[in-house]
Amino acid sequence: METAISLITRMKSDTIVAISTPRGVGGIAVARLSGPDALTIAEKHLSSLSTYQPINLSTLSPRRATYCHFDELDDVVAVYFPKGYTGEPTVEISCHGSLYVQQALLQALVDSGARLAEPGEFTQRAFLNGRLDLSQAEAVADLIDSVTPAQHRLAVSQLRGGYAQKLKALRQQLLDLTSLLELELDFSQEDVEFADRGRLQSLLQELQEETLRLIASFRLGNALKRGVPVAIVGKPNAGKSSLLNALLGDDRAIVSDIPGTTRDTIEETLTLDGITFRFIDTAGLRHSDDRVETLGVERSKKAVEQADIVLYLRDATKPGEEPDLDLSDKTVIEVYTKADLLADSSRVGGLCLSSKTGLGLDTLRKEILSRFHAQMGNPGQEDILLSNARHYEALKHVRQALDAVSQGLADGIPADLVAVDLRDALYHLGTITGEVTSDELLGNIFGRFCIGK
Repeated sequence: METAISLITRMKSDTIVAISTPRGVGGIAVARLSGPDALTIAEKHLSSLSTYQPINLSTLSPRRATYCHFDELDDVVAVYFPKGYTGEPTVEISCHGSLYVQQALLQALVDSGARLAEPGEFTQRAFLNGRLDLSQAEAVADLIDSVTPAQHRLAVSQLRGGYAQKLKALRQQLLDLTSLLELELDFSQEDVEFADRGRLQSLLQELQEETLRLIASFRLGNALKRGVPVAIVGKPNAGKSSLLNALLGDDRAIVSDIPGTTRDTIEETLTLDGITFRFIDTAGLRHSDDRVETLGVERSKKAVEQADIVLYLRDATKPGEEPDLDLSDKTVIEVYTKADLLADSSRVGGLCLSSKTGLGLDTLRKEILSRFHAQMGNPGQEDILLSNARHYEALKHVRQALDAVSQGLADGIPADLVAVDLRDALYHLGTITGEVTSDELLGNIFGRFCIGK
């Protein structure tokens, strides 16, 4: 594994190139060159449309689009950035989206001295050059992957630095505490206290509360980012698969009058009011001697355990059914199905619908959204939400370390021992924003990016 020091050294000498637009044929493709020789390499291939004389991009205004030839290959638009996305000299060349043109253009730039970029290397360079902190770099990947308004808002909020500034403020306060306590160690024989213990406890309480608030926000942030799991459960032939198909507007699950048709969980996503919900169709809940069906029932119960919302379906034509599992600690919406088979569905009570006619589907969608907001809250535009699992784990370690510091101060533990826990909290906060990194951590984060980013 390449060390961070060797990576920075190679970055200072290498110029990298990749296609930044999605793979495949399109109207336009964009090749991005970044590194110390980006301008020199690009200019070897660019010439005037009228005179075919070489074009010197550096003599033109930075960030100005120049229409020109790229060898005899294509007419392109070239833009030079003295300090681009990566913080290095960057040239972006827009060509036609032919696969042949893309590959030939890349090969020409590589032959002239560039190196093909590795996954996420452009964003990694932006981080190493101080253009982004680590949490903002991760937000770039989240922004690329976002498909709903809620996911987009989360990623943009983190990318713009509000979340990072909050964490940096926490870390600075911790650093001030640690510095005062460690200063006392230098004067330990004089029995001097530089840090007022009452003030320390008060500041610690503020830090603990803010850390706890961020940790608590992860449930909502993660749900918005990855989708809210909604388990559809009930007895066999209660209409679970029919409901999934009706919500999706597609025949995704097999529907049959034969009990036990669904043997495994089927998961599909649906966006309601900008929020992604992951609907999970499950096997019918009943005792069976069929080993495969029994395994399906066990998976159904596991889906219920992991769900934020449970749709418990009852056949409206067979009143009196009770759930065959414990739903006491779950957000449950009871749904009566097959309302089209009733002469008067109003007598059933509760939420009554028909997957066949569509009766009650809009009511169900509104109820799902209502339960979600009641359970998770409805954050404002300025609220900072934690949505990254790595950050969540790091903040849990921070919280534990702060609890240990608070207890240590209350018990009168020596400053050197208290400082150990403070340094532990500082370390874990630093891993989020990148003040503390490891080669393995950087590899895991940037390795999941696309080549051109």
